[in-house]
Amino acid sequence: MCQASLCAGRIQLVPLSDGHLEYEVELDSDPEVMRYLGNGRARAREEVERLHRSRLAVAGRVPGLGFWAGYVDGEFVGWWILEPPERPDQGPVEGQAELGYRILRRHWRNGFASEGARELIRHGFEDLGLVRIFAETMTLNAGSRATMAAVGMQHVRTFHTDWEEPISGSELGEVEYAISREQWLAR
Repeated sequence: MCQASLCAGRIQLVPLSDGHLEYEVELDSDPEVMRYLGNGRARAREEVERLHRSRLAVAGRVPGLGFWAGYVDGEFVGWWILEPPERPDQGPVEGQAELGYRILRRHWRNGFASEGARELIRHGFEDLGLVRIFAETMTLNAGSRATMAAVGMQHVRTFHTDWEEPISGSELGEVEYAISREQWLAR
């Protein structure tokens, strides 16, 4: 199964491709977008180019999973991801995926993050047969936590990770939210 194009209300989600690199550069070069990610700073173009290659590779690891570029009325608004777990503390790869999203700042507070996330959750459970979808963010990231709750995910745990370059707030830890297939079907 290849990665599908999806429609989420106002958002068209298309599999990430080389044609999306400039949008990724725009997203990752905004310090406000990156405040709770990585080392908490904007990324240089060369770093985004390296990350772009690894983002494209996600689609080849587990059929149906990957990164999607999101468009509203033909305008890029951000990207979404469903990817297999990478760390041992995230649980087994089979049957679950991690949800993520990154939205251009000018499109914040328009409901796009939750709209795209709902569609990826639907895709994961309905089309791919996943049993659990989870998401993580810094404890301080109130916006992302609100999106996770809005799409039906529940707080599972708070945990601490060793960061090479800790950023302000990392001492408060990370949070994991999740939703199971059964919870999603019951909604």
